[in-house]
Amino acid sequence: MKYTRLTKEQFEELQEEFTRFLATQSITADEWQQLKTQQPEVAEAELDVFSDLVWEGALNAAKYLENASADQVFCIAIESEQMRMIHARIPSGVADLTQLEGRQWLLDHIQDDGVQLQTGTKTLGEERNQQIFGLIQQGAVIANKDLFEALNSLIK
Repeated sequence: MKYTRLTKEQFEELQEEFTRFLATQSITADEWQQLKTQQPEVAEAELDVFSDLVWEGALNAAKYLENASADQVFCIAIESEQMRMIHARIPSGVADLTQLEGRQWLLDHIQDDGVQLQTGTKTLGEERNQQIFGLIQQGAVIANKDLFEALNSLIK
């Protein structure tokens, strides 16, 4: 297994896709029930393969990541050969960067003395998706471009 197995809740949300996946493996609903009881190791392997396929699709599509706490946020733009990062830190207690209001506070006060900004880049290697997945395991989430682009335009 390349990534991690999807949670029970994720499998439930992807039930239709999982059913189609089983069909591509020529496994009917009845056969799936039999596999789960009579050959659980085969059923487990199918769950792992499906999980990896879902992760690959999500990671291939990921263009932005965010990892936020109350007083700091890491915004990452994923490009073809590199990741660009903007790290913003604000004084503790002035706003909560996990909330929309806190992010707006950051944008409105970007020039304040207490706001610290750092930028950086990292080259993506052959294991692009593994690098992105590692960031997700550290708490990053796949995000839209809004905060990264807003910060990036203010930094320039």
